[in-house]
Amino acid sequence: MIRNLFLTVLTSLMLFSITFAGPRDDKDKEVKIKTSAVCGMCKARIERNLAFEKGVKEASLDVKSKVVTIKYNPAKTDVAKLKANISKTGYDAEDVVADEAGYNKLPSCCKKDSEMSHQ
Repeated sequence: MIRNLFLTVLTSLMLFSITFAGPRDDKDKEVKIKTSAVCGMCKARIERNLAFEKGVKEASLDVKSKVVTIKYNPAKTDVAKLKANISKTGYDAEDVVADEAGYNKLPSCCKKDSEMSHQ
């Protein structure tokens, strides 16, 4: 009888923890986002701002391809938030256009219509 009671309590605790904790996605994910970055200053700015985004483990921008590769924890952030971060920094992030206020703060060499962007 005590054994059955113990098994019932143990089963209840397991079901309770699964129900309220939910499935956990602890595996980091990686996403590649095309940006409008044009130079090394852009690279430093984007990588620095992404480093402050909750859940971002690593961000690396390849200036030549204009693609930033981001490793992140999906339990803490998502692709939409990452794109919003890049946009607020002043750069396009695929389908998300650069935030006007962020873009206006960029040095002239980092803007889409600069001489650097046409090289």
